[in-house]
Amino acid sequence: MHELIIIGAGPAGLSAAINAAENDVDVMVIDEFFKPGGRLLGQLNEQPDGTWWNGLEEAAELFDKAREKNVAFHFETSVFQIDKQSNGWSVRTNKGDFQSESLLVATGAAERSIPIPGWTLPGVMTIGAAQVMANVHQVKPGRKGMIIGANVLSFAIARELQLSGVELAGIVLPPHRLLSKDSGNPGKVFHQLLSLSHLAPSPLFKWGGALAGHFAFIEKMAVRLYPKRGLKIWGIPLQIRKAVTEIIGKDRVEAVRLSSISPSGEILPGHDETVKIDFVCIAGGLYPLVELLGILDCPFKYIPSLGGYVPVHREDMRTPIPSLYVAGNITGIESSKVAIVQGKIAGLSAAMDIKRKDLSQAIRSMMALLHETRRQAVIQFHPDILKGREEMNKAASQEEMNRIPKPTETQVSKSI
Repeated sequence: MHELIIIGAGPAGLSAAINAAENDVDVMVIDEFFKPGGRLLGQLNEQPDGTWWNGLEEAAELFDKAREKNVAFHFETSVFQIDKQSNGWSVRTNKGDFQSESLLVATGAAERSIPIPGWTLPGVMTIGAAQVMANVHQVKPGRKGMIIGANVLSFAIARELQLSGVELAGIVLPPHRLLSKDSGNPGKVFHQLLSLSHLAPSPLFKWGGALAGHFAFIEKMAVRLYPKRGLKIWGIPLQIRKAVTEIIGKDRVEAVRLSSISPSGEILPGHDETVKIDFVCIAGGLYPLVELLGILDCPFKYIPSLGGYVPVHREDMRTPIPSLYVAGNITGIESSKVAIVQGKIAGLSAAMDIKRKDLSQAIRSMMALLHETRRQAVIQFHPDILKGREEMNKAASQEEMNRIPKPTETQVSKSI
């Protein structure tokens, strides 16, 4: 029996394992992939100071540190059941059952996809799948592709695909339907993109985005007058007034039907064109991967700015369930750097509870670092992330109050 089992060997899980093991906790990490790193493995992007964030190197460094601390790892291991027991936790996997005193869930996030006619053809994939193919397996997803969905994730990975030698015909929108929601509305998309204008590679985008963000009428005019052929980012056309209405092909992707759309997303008849490509990436965004916690008595809170339903948790990464901790994108969609600090906090909190040692000062220091890391984040997956975190803190406080045993009538009468 281990003192702490961590589910997920991504940035949060690895950093949690290191900090817990440094405090003499017996730690085991489980992950369904064949190597550690999680979302880090596919990341390669340039920082504002000109340096490069190489996820492969970051993952290798974290893994080496964890092994130096004698952390046990089980890869290619899928968890399908978690049971709360009187003496801890039982984690059921395809390679047997494991027991622990405490449990930390850092399962990360999953990608949303958007159904489009033809999306079952070979050559259609999520944007994250293309990232893994190019950056992890060193395999190009195709020769020429199209990205459907204009968001933080699609821009970051578009640049990575371009650096790997892949040609991209453009970044366009999905059709404005029930499941695509705001991602198919040019006005809504443009408004969200304004929060990223400071990252734009051209001064025109930066100045124009800042100006439009301060004046609503300029924003509406910009959407209405947006160039039909789009504006180029790193040479890739960004077309928010175009939507892919069909993916064409017999046995594989051969082309897409591109339709012009109004500022509110309605398809304009008679303005279709066919673009020949051999692969399509659908970028529907990310959501916290919370299914494992769904089988427990862990409360959830729906917070759109955090990505959807997230487990209720405090800033020290403790949940309302004793000996259960969370960290990383399962708590809300943010950058890997934020997930790493969250993991450190969770590891310290678990060690404090398991070893009964005072680590409160170290946890407070890490929480201060978390706030600073979040503030300096190059990419925010949602502009209202701070409001979302405040809402979660309130939910955690309320949950704690609700779980305090209420005094019985006898206890009340005795006190009187």
